[in-house]
Amino acid sequence: MIDIKVPAVGESISEVTLVKWLKQEGQYVERDEVIAELESEKATFEINAEKAGVLKTVGKEGDTLKIGEVVAQIDEAANRPEGQAAPATPAAPAKPAAPAPSASKTPASDGSEHSHPAVVAPPAHAVPGDIKATPVAAAMITDKKIDAGSITPTGTRGKIVKNDVLGALASPGRTPGATLFSRNDRREKMSNLRKTVSRRLVEARNTTAMLTTFNEVDMSAVMGLRARHKDKFREKHGVNLGFMSFFTKATCFALQEWPAVNAYIDGEELVYHDYCDISIAVSAPKGLVVPVIRNAESLSMAEIEKKVVLLATKARENKLSMEEMQGGTFTITNGGVFGSLLSTPIINIPQSAILGMHKIEDRAVVVGGQIVVRPMMYLAVSYDHRIIDGRESVSFLVRIKELLENPDQLLFGKDPLKALLEL
Repeated sequence: MIDIKVPAVGESISEVTLVKWLKQEGQYVERDEVIAELESEKATFEINAEKAGVLKTVGKEGDTLKIGEVVAQIDEAANRPEGQAAPATPAAPAKPAAPAPSASKTPASDGSEHSHPAVVAPPAHAVPGDIKATPVAAAMITDKKIDAGSITPTGTRGKIVKNDVLGALASPGRTPGATLFSRNDRREKMSNLRKTVSRRLVEARNTTAMLTTFNEVDMSAVMGLRARHKDKFREKHGVNLGFMSFFTKATCFALQEWPAVNAYIDGEELVYHDYCDISIAVSAPKGLVVPVIRNAESLSMAEIEKKVVLLATKARENKLSMEEMQGGTFTITNGGVFGSLLSTPIINIPQSAILGMHKIEDRAVVVGGQIVVRPMMYLAVSYDHRIIDGRESVSFLVRIKELLENPDQLLFGKDPLKALLEL
């Protein structure tokens, strides 16, 4: 009998939660087959069978387990049951693997910017909001212009089926089958990730002198540049030209000009960074995660976009490693993808500042004494006033505004003509 123990997942992590058994008690499993899903305070990960044999579960779903504690046992001496299809299960993933090339081609053809490619079951059709649906249901959603997010899926693996769409059409604005005027309550145990997010947000509020400054940026130049070059950019680099690369580039130049915004307090010392490790806030199924783009100041626009797609996809599939989420010297969060017009983001400690992007909205503004309509975005920088003064925070945000409104400056960090003339 072989013990399967909870592996070490990080220096500061002493316990994990057993989220779900993927194989059941008494089932014959193959070597390296995934048997369970565990969750630490920072990430979700899988545990594999070390040998082939019959599985004996020790922990229960929802249990909190210590690192090194036995979670399961495998009887490697047990014979593979006759007539059981277990030996064929390792080959089962080969079926979904066959359409994988078409899945990888999907993002290349649909031009999606915010919904990153993910591995899904072949029969499911992608509908707005990265929701899975059967072909018939997907066609009905498109034809009737229904918000897929408002439909409660009842199919296998969370798919929307035809009856779900019919129910939504018959009862608009209400969950099909729900009891009217229900007063039911339900309780759910907080996940380790949600506990960690809660603790860190409260800690940020209680331990920093947090203040927020605002500005707005005219996105005309960036949007025009993207419209002119997005097709060629995607053809050459295989990735969309999104907004995040522009904001990351502008942020890196501004951080190098105002190093206090890229620093943090360690006891009675100030720690300054000569590099920009940019954390990007991503809303994942298990909660908010903040993976890091290392040395973003040294990356090209295409390299930044590829990193964003990679990290965001891993986040949504709960496959981020601890290394990908640790560190970070400054954070960018984009509430605009959810429709936020203005907000005050909370610092991602121990960092000292965070940039909040928001929804782009056409507004009437005065340009050259004339009232014109421009696509405007509010920007917000929350910062720790203990290390960053008002002059630095405001100047930092103004610098980002200048770079975004004049994206040609993102090549040198200043006006190209002035760079040419060494002014």
